[in-house]
Amino acid sequence: MPTPSLLATRLPPWLAHVFRTQRGPVPWNAVLRGALAAVPLLVAVLVERPTAGVPAALGAMLAGINDRPGSRRASVARLGFPALAGSAGLLLGTVIAGAVGSGPSMVLLPLVFGVLGLVAGAVSSTGPVASACGTQVLVAVVIGAGMPLPEPGPLRALLFLAGAGWLLLLRLVLPSPGRLDGEREAVAAVYDAVARLLRAAGGPQALTGRAALSAALDQAQDALTGPRLRRYASSAAERRLHAQYAAAFPLVEAATALAWAGAPLSARIAEGPRRLAAAVRTGGPCGPLPAPARTDAGLRALDDALLRAAAVFDRPVGAPPGKHRERSYFSALGLAWSAAGREYGLRVAVCCATSTVVAQWLHHDHWYWLPATTVFLVKPDLGPLASRVMCRAVGTVAGAAVFGAVAVLVSGPLPLVATVALCGALLPVATRHFAVQTAVVTVLVLSLVLLGGEPSATWGRVIESLLACATVLLVGHLPLPGRRGHTVRAALDTAVGAAHRYLGHVLDAPADHIGRGALRRDAYRSLAAARTAIDLSAAELPPVARHSAGSESIAGALERLIDTTTACAVQLDHPAAGPPPSHAGLLAAHLSELDRARAVPAR
Repeated sequence: MPTPSLLATRLPPWLAHVFRTQRGPVPWNAVLRGALAAVPLLVAVLVERPTAGVPAALGAMLAGINDRPGSRRASVARLGFPALAGSAGLLLGTVIAGAVGSGPSMVLLPLVFGVLGLVAGAVSSTGPVASACGTQVLVAVVIGAGMPLPEPGPLRALLFLAGAGWLLLLRLVLPSPGRLDGEREAVAAVYDAVARLLRAAGGPQALTGRAALSAALDQAQDALTGPRLRRYASSAAERRLHAQYAAAFPLVEAATALAWAGAPLSARIAEGPRRLAAAVRTGGPCGPLPAPARTDAGLRALDDALLRAAAVFDRPVGAPPGKHRERSYFSALGLAWSAAGREYGLRVAVCCATSTVVAQWLHHDHWYWLPATTVFLVKPDLGPLASRVMCRAVGTVAGAAVFGAVAVLVSGPLPLVATVALCGALLPVATRHFAVQTAVVTVLVLSLVLLGGEPSATWGRVIESLLACATVLLVGHLPLPGRRGHTVRAALDTAVGAAHRYLGHVLDAPADHIGRGALRRDAYRSLAAARTAIDLSAAELPPVARHSAGSESIAGALERLIDTTTACAVQLDHPAAGPPPSHAGLLAAHLSELDRARAVPAR
């Protein structure tokens, strides 16, 4: 989780975000993959074709940025789809370069890049994989059109795809720690989160525990629903893991209801989910589980859920749970063309066109660095705008200084390959902070520039990067048509719709547990996405942050409504547990609170 330093807590939000970083153990497997990703480049250098290794190294580098912890199956989409998009972009860039010609283009090239930026930016707003695809296709188009390599366009595209495919192959082949393969650990984390929520019930950490449980469910769902490439994907072991994941849903519902009730629970109650988590990791039976006292609806639901989970864990064969609701292509296109998608796409388009004009005006021989830097900077999922700009500026200067020292100390292609391998190994750790990632990527790319036969022009690249920072910062605060804050409003509207569907299903069909579980997951996942958008907007500069003022009150009312709906669902399942509280009154109060919060106009 991002951990601000003591200094950062005393700074304004837009500046405090610069000091946030992610902590955790070093992903040694990813470090090894990053180092081995330089093998295609080494082969190209050894056969005296270093320029052929540059597109492969670029593909591996961009795939390495997307290489995140998780299951092998999820990595196929996370690395594979952006690699295909980047390969197509590289080919398109060479076609554009051939059509435009060798002279400077102050109109046609910026116009083409602006249109591509509009489309890619709008598509990027539909999800993290789409965002990676949009970024890679734009970066690859710019590099394909501007980087002078002797290889023809189709060969460049194939080499780019080969480099990314090599890293994906390493991701699929190399063993994972403990052979958990990501999926098992993700499911175990759900049971651990249930145990922590039960321990936090009645205390100040209950809301944090519920949010952590929702995040664990999101990660497990993503891990278990990736592309099925392996022949043994439907093995008994996988069916058992799916069944264990499904068995967690009633526990999640009961734990949420108990946390909502606000009464402290004994430590013994959390022991059952903790033993289930251990059983998921070991692959063995869970053994006897401590049973809670069946004194109210929440505890009765927890006891019933533990009994059902124990039966699943002690019988290895199970059926996979029902699939979560998939987004159709039409709904994804609708999201891309929503107000939030249009706003982001328009800013990407203006950034791409403006930076291309400036780069062509400065020098048309090696102009691609400035627009390629702009494409990376304009990505909102890398943090707030001010934070991205400051981190990029600091990281670029630091990376250029390090590369300058390396260039003085060593010479020749093999030391440059070694530098690329070292940067690839550092990349999985460097992605925890954007400034560090920028420094590592700067050293890597400058090494590839030299291998590609261009002069390094290190400090010229620094100046162009600072120009890109200024361009993105200026465009990010331009008063474009329409209202600002579309991303936050769209996320909140999605979460409100999911909450209303969940509430309606609980009241209309209380016996449909499968449908209720899917709608509950949709409601909590949408709420988490809305809170992420709100936190991101709050860390922007004040002229931008003020447009989403009041959004936190809507999210708070929405969270109380969803939690109360979950408690109501548990109560309707166990009406004999005693006189139910006035859930109808509470639900009506939360609905009114939500309506009042949404009625406050945004500034």
